[in-house]
Amino acid sequence: MDSNGTTVEVDESLYSRQLYVMGREAQKRMAKSDVLILGANGLGVEVAKNVILAGVKKVTLKDTNSCKWEDLSAQFYLTEKDIGKPRAKSCIEKLAELNRYVKVCCIEEEITPIILDQHNVVVLIDVDLKNQIEIDDYCHEKGICFISADVRGVFASVFCDFGLSFYVSDKDDAPASSCLVCSVTQDNPALVTVMDDNRHGLETGSIVTFSRVEGMVELENRTFIVTEKSPYSFEIDIDSTHLKPFVSGYVNEIKQGLNVSFKRLRDAILDPEPIMETDFAKFNKPGLLHQGFRALHEFKSKYDFLPEPGNASNAEELINIAKFINSNAKEGEFKCEDIEKEDSINTLKALACTSRGIVSPMCALIGGIVGQEVLKACSGKFMPIKQWLYFDSEESLPDLCKGGVMPPEEVQPQNCRYDGQIMVFGKTLHQSLLKQSLFLVGAGAIGCEMLKNWALMGIGSSSKGSVRITDMDHIEKSNLSRQFLFRKNHIGKPKSVIAAEVAKSMNPDMNIIPFELKCAKETENVFCDEFYENLTGICNALDNVEARLYMDQKSLFYKKPMFESGTLGTKGNTQIVIPYMTENYGASRDPPEKSIPVCTLKNFPNQIEHTLQWARDWFEGEFTQTVNDAKSYLTNQHFESTLPAQPNLKLETYKKIEFTLIDERPKSFDDCVAWARICFQNMFYNTIAQLLHNFPVDSVTSSGTPFWTGAKRPPIPLVFDPTDPLHLAFISSASNLRASIYKIENNFNTDYILSSLERVLVPDFAPADGVKIAVTDAEAKENRENGSAFGDPDLQCKKLVQKLSEAVPFGSNVDIDPIEFDKDLDEHMVLVASASNLRARCYKIPEADIHKSKLIAGKIIPAIATTTALVTGLVCLEIIKFVQEKPLEAYKNWFLTLSVPYFTCSEPLPPTSQTSVIKGKEWKWSAWDCIDVDKGDMKLSEFFDLMKDEYGLEVSMVSYGVSMLYSFFGDKRKIRRRMDMTMTEVIKDVNGVDVLPSQKYLIFEVCAMDIETQDDVDIPYIRFKLQK
Repeated sequence: MDSNGTTVEVDESLYSRQLYVMGREAQKRMAKSDVLILGANGLGVEVAKNVILAGVKKVTLKDTNSCKWEDLSAQFYLTEKDIGKPRAKSCIEKLAELNRYVKVCCIEEEITPIILDQHNVVVLIDVDLKNQIEIDDYCHEKGICFISADVRGVFASVFCDFGLSFYVSDKDDAPASSCLVCSVTQDNPALVTVMDDNRHGLETGSIVTFSRVEGMVELENRTFIVTEKSPYSFEIDIDSTHLKPFVSGYVNEIKQGLNVSFKRLRDAILDPEPIMETDFAKFNKPGLLHQGFRALHEFKSKYDFLPEPGNASNAEELINIAKFINSNAKEGEFKCEDIEKEDSINTLKALACTSRGIVSPMCALIGGIVGQEVLKACSGKFMPIKQWLYFDSEESLPDLCKGGVMPPEEVQPQNCRYDGQIMVFGKTLHQSLLKQSLFLVGAGAIGCEMLKNWALMGIGSSSKGSVRITDMDHIEKSNLSRQFLFRKNHIGKPKSVIAAEVAKSMNPDMNIIPFELKCAKETENVFCDEFYENLTGICNALDNVEARLYMDQKSLFYKKPMFESGTLGTKGNTQIVIPYMTENYGASRDPPEKSIPVCTLKNFPNQIEHTLQWARDWFEGEFTQTVNDAKSYLTNQHFESTLPAQPNLKLETYKKIEFTLIDERPKSFDDCVAWARICFQNMFYNTIAQLLHNFPVDSVTSSGTPFWTGAKRPPIPLVFDPTDPLHLAFISSASNLRASIYKIENNFNTDYILSSLERVLVPDFAPADGVKIAVTDAEAKENRENGSAFGDPDLQCKKLVQKLSEAVPFGSNVDIDPIEFDKDLDEHMVLVASASNLRARCYKIPEADIHKSKLIAGKIIPAIATTTALVTGLVCLEIIKFVQEKPLEAYKNWFLTLSVPYFTCSEPLPPTSQTSVIKGKEWKWSAWDCIDVDKGDMKLSEFFDLMKDEYGLEVSMVSYGVSMLYSFFGDKRKIRRRMDMTMTEVIKDVNGVDVLPSQKYLIFEVCAMDIETQDDVDIPYIRFKLQK
């Protein structure tokens, strides 16, 4: 309930991805929170946007300052028409469109205690230090969370004060640990060991409980304090010496909250340490910037303006103020020891000379950080910043910035929408940004944020520049909580088209071309050689590794930089790929996701992930694959040729088609209910009973050890109970989806379904002898590949085909449609979750609610707008560096976690090179290198001569994709014939397909050896240009 006593409902279809980050309770607390934001410049609107998207109750904005030209470089909801108008009032309507559940308003009156009392969180942007201290004093006293933040050029400051005692319910975003226990010793204290396929993830002091315990049942319904011993074992505070031996069970972590105390701003500004680090390579920078920002406040208080861009005397004045503050620090107050160093002086000069400028990338990344701090204040979820954070990207500034000061003529405002950017980076760099031609792959959350930044930066906004964006997806409701360019009326429309339209409304000069295509082999006629050659860079906004690797290959082949980023809840990362300078994306990757063994899925699950995967596989088998096979049988004359070669797999397919089209084809909804009831019996009773028949509970292996031990847990067959909600949920959802396949009217009436169930005859179970049940994956593979144990599978297939041809011959009009699993459709998830939980109940595995089931079965990537905004800001700073051709040490790959919070960055690794000897000389080459052949479509023999004459190499093999065009051991007649063919003719001769006329390059892999030494020589691929 909220403060008025009304229940707070969470729109799960809107916040679905965010709920996996914040959780329901935190989301409900946010929905009861009022946020006041003072300041509507570029940073202020970023914070407001992120907080509104997240779903607080109310956001109030105050900023009566008039919009100026420099605001348009970062304030995406202001236009040239708003120049001279109040900033908050001018953008409030667009902010209100972001989320219909959030009330958004602006005020113009002076801030009073009465106004402050009406809010849970107060955020100050671009407010003088005196007012910050006064407001913080009041907020600290009243328990109102206070945040202040500023962006000055490429420098930023954030401060948090959440009061004397702020309760954090969950300090990080790590899920509570839950593990299957292998053993618990009868000792004091007892040593707990978990299965060795999962680390327990606990630390000393963690609190745990035990569930589903067999044997040492005294562990149930108690909490224990953990003492970590290893990644797989820990001690608990119990004397188990006289308890029964442990058999099986689960250990579950109970995450603990904590109270955090904050200092007032007036105290913290004098004693700021420890200041949060964002870049450990700039170890002394935070302290210097602390004094620098204090000096900026003092400068503005003294002169009523900030230092002018390119004004060396203003910069010297700021340095003198900073030194004065530093030298007059009293005992116990902070003092920067390095303030007199040349590098420090240059940094302070740069801070002074860029302080009037405000740029989109900095606002995006700091807006993401501050937005998350607001959500922490509203929800109590995750650890706040304690208490200062400073960030800078001084290395992004142009080389013209000698000694921290840009030439005045470079940074003078032009009375244009880019003035804020020109004040920071200068007009020369600004002109370079306008000429960029970038390809944005993806128009989801990252894509939307990136486009917004590019529109404000002016990327692709001259006659020589452009932005191309592609995304094959259409807008869904769940996108609206983080893909902020989209609105409710856009649902169902192409993402790329709408994103392009909205970005162009932010900057009408932006030359943007949308595509609705996937970047893949089949679209290379559109995204062709000419397309990539006209680009200056590629930017990924993708959500899967396969697509990233494809774009990585394009980056390598066309020698284009690639800007990569990704998010996972509050975690984010960026990777910068620069031709010849850094390694490519595919050079270092995470190991592939661990797959679940087939025998574990089929017979021996021990985690909810196992039962969910099993349920998902069953859903796709029954409602998708089997129906597709039946449709294909009816419509494809060559259907049999598409079936697996193994006789038993072919037989299984025909049996399912027989069931679908003849034996189990429903004529009414009652038939669908009967089918669902029989499915329940087979899946949760008969199969389990057969498994126990083959392997009784007291079974032992050939070595004499118990069969049911460790990860193998003996199941219990479920007796159907129509009064059990889980049983009934399975029947209702399964029967209705079955009805949908056959175009039978749905019926969700519980009374009707119960009545129909009473008429279903369920055969008694009788165990079968001779049934092979696989215990290992090797046995499972053998069972699949071997023929049927009951007769000749080929003969059975013939009989089935005969039966089918008589009952439903080819071309019969059977109106059936498969159902593709969709995690966002409730009726699909109810069935998968209920099937999973029923199987979990059989195996005594802790069950999962539909929310958690959706996360696992749907393989959902948790997402929140704050992290997305942050990573796109970081990427855009790297783009600015690339445009200037900065050296390797200027670039940064970032990894961050907003929940903790934690930031770290590293210099990109250079590409790995190898050395080959060509004509007696060493040649170092990497993945970026190739051998360019630019002489048109020559004959194969001419190609061999070229390799011999220019590189001293004798070619032994040539391949094109997966096709072998030439090998020294091949058919001699074919070799002689192909020697007089051109390279494209050889490809057609081998593949039977013409090379596309639009194709500019061919890629050949070549094996060769040195003519002189006859040693094998490793060389990169051949890039063969067809047109001279």
